[in-house]
Amino acid sequence: MSAPITTGDLVRTRESSEKKRQNERVQKSGGQSVKWRHSRKVILGSLIPVVVLAIWQLGSVNLWIDPMMFPAPSKIVATFLELIRSGELWYHLQISILRALVGFLIGGGLGLGFGLFVGMSKHAEDVLDPTVQMLRTIPLLAITPLFILWFGFGELSKILLIAMGAFFPLYVNSFLGVRNVDSRLFDVARVLEFSQLNQMVRLVLPAAMPNVLLGLRLSISVAWLVLVVAELMGSDQGVGYLIQDARSFMRTEVVFIGIFLFAAVGKLTDSLVRILEKRLLSWQDSYKG
Repeated sequence: MSAPITTGDLVRTRESSEKKRQNERVQKSGGQSVKWRHSRKVILGSLIPVVVLAIWQLGSVNLWIDPMMFPAPSKIVATFLELIRSGELWYHLQISILRALVGFLIGGGLGLGFGLFVGMSKHAEDVLDPTVQMLRTIPLLAITPLFILWFGFGELSKILLIAMGAFFPLYVNSFLGVRNVDSRLFDVARVLEFSQLNQMVRLVLPAAMPNVLLGLRLSISVAWLVLVVAELMGSDQGVGYLIQDARSFMRTEVVFIGIFLFAAVGKLTDSLVRILEKRLLSWQDSYKG
């Protein structure tokens, strides 16, 4: 025979049911608060661009500003859709993205490798770092004519310029990341008899990751900046060429489209790195503001 149900059993059952319902309410309200915070962030981030575009549209329509210099956003959107339908926009955009990607992979990869190597070795720092720091202070605009003289107006000069621009942010931040690693961790690695490879993979890279990811974001930004310079200096393809060609024929709306494209793709790549940053640095309990 089963034991009779007592008053205490009923009370405990009721309490457990109430706790379960309370936990469900907390989880539901927590999910709603997360959604609200995300929506609030999107609304606040969109506030200034929306206000600026509204004032711009009103100014162009009412001729408060010169429509030749500042064409109405509605006209820019119409031209944008026309360029998409013709395929011209995608043709130039994919060429620019390919140039930036190849240049970034070459320069960023070398910057990361050299930064980690120099950071791990005092002798390498004494030999290599002074030269790298001297080259880092040279403005890229100053050496652009030399690159054109040496390598011509072809793809090589553009990719090398982008690679040079992408090299230094990752080099500097990777170097600083290694040097900011707690020295006691290296003592632990020696006690555990880590090999050089294990020490790099399991100790140095995780500890230096915040600086490396910061260098990655800066390197991508500089790669886009140098891409614009390279394409404006001399090119017959790419978004920079599209801007230069539109300027020659006073097609201001196409110039704005090119600028917005660079801004949108740059923001997209930066957001992707920030998502990667959140995943890789989820262990950090840093101040969020």
